[in-house]
Amino acid sequence: MRQLLIDTNIYSYALKGDDNVVEVLKKAEKIGFSVISIGELLSGFKGGGREKKNREELETFLDSPRVVVYSVNEDTSEFYAEILHNLRKIGRPVPTNDIWIAAVAFQNGLRLFTKDTHFKEISGLSLV
Repeated sequence: MRQLLIDTNIYSYALKGDDNVVEVLKKAEKIGFSVISIGELLSGFKGGGREKKNREELETFLDSPRVVVYSVNEDTSEFYAEILHNLRKIGRPVPTNDIWIAAVAFQNGLRLFTKDTHFKEISGLSLV
């Protein structure tokens, strides 16, 4: 597995030392991370008592030469719209931020590494 996009929960599991997550990440040549996930983390940091420490850990992670941060743009919006439309047709809700993360994966041709099962509802999304 050369490149993948990690969901926010994978970052958290990796920090906790989850053996399975760490093994997959060790094998990845490039680890993609969405600005959406960064926003989710920063929001969570604000609600906790370790905001400064959590931000420092995140910055260290993002500074790794193996980590690529993916932003969203107009093209991402097209993928988002298609995913949301398809989910509505089948009556399967998925959290909005996760639809954006899936859109980033589609746009950049990346497999998504997540522990959230609702991503399986997104047709055509390649999961680790």
